[in-house]
Amino acid sequence: MVLTVNNNYSAAIALQNLNVTNRSLEQTQTRINTGQKVSTAKDDAAIYAISELQKGEVSGFTSVRTAISNGESIVGVALDAGKQITSIVNEMMKKTVQAQDQTLTTAQRAAINTDYQALYAQIFNIVNNAQFNGQNLIGTSAATINVIVNTNGDSITVTARTLTPTAIGLPASIGPNDTAAGASAAVTMVRSALGTTASRLGNLGANARSLEAQNAFTKSLIDAVTHSISNLIDADLAEESAKLQALQIKQQLGVQALSIANSAPQVILSLFRS
Repeated sequence: MVLTVNNNYSAAIALQNLNVTNRSLEQTQTRINTGQKVSTAKDDAAIYAISELQKGEVSGFTSVRTAISNGESIVGVALDAGKQITSIVNEMMKKTVQAQDQTLTTAQRAAINTDYQALYAQIFNIVNNAQFNGQNLIGTSAATINVIVNTNGDSITVTARTLTPTAIGLPASIGPNDTAAGASAAVTMVRSALGTTASRLGNLGANARSLEAQNAFTKSLIDAVTHSISNLIDADLAEESAKLQALQIKQQLGVQALSIANSAPQVILSLFRS
């Protein structure tokens, strides 16, 4: 072995090893701090690129879910209003049947008709207020909506189903106030209006079920892709914790080895002592 103060090969090797340990320790600490084994492209360019693309898909699916939820709300408001309208039409049926009673006086039948007309007007109020985010599926100017259901822009069409009294065929009054025959004709019309209302609500209900199913499917897609991203970039913290302890020990040993290597040239001093 050559003794020299100009070059300390052992110290250089010890320093190289210590630097490797320090870099590994820094990487492990970063993984523990971020919870990710790939947090930048420097960690793994391919995995980072794939994870970023999948994060973009998740963002797109999230926007789709928002659109579907808005569609569900629009249809939901229409269905709730339709339920109230059905209840009112049933009450109108009761009034028209009651007005068929031939023992009623003209005044009594007129009073029943007044109640009927109030119910008729109430339906208009419900229809006009059955809107969400400016959309009304059952109003006079109801318009069909297209709800996007995927990131390609495909959509579910929700057709407007107008439920105004005139649209479903309700008579504006029971009929001639002094005849049971007029009331009988009104019963037929109200019964038909009930059928029309039920049919249109059934169509809206089918749309609501389609949107609900698509929303659930989109949520499952988000969960699946998010889990996939986690598998790609998340760190195993139990494993990283074990590595941290091992690297900390290696760092301490490396410092000691470097210290020993640095002190080796001092042996040369003994050669020059008198």
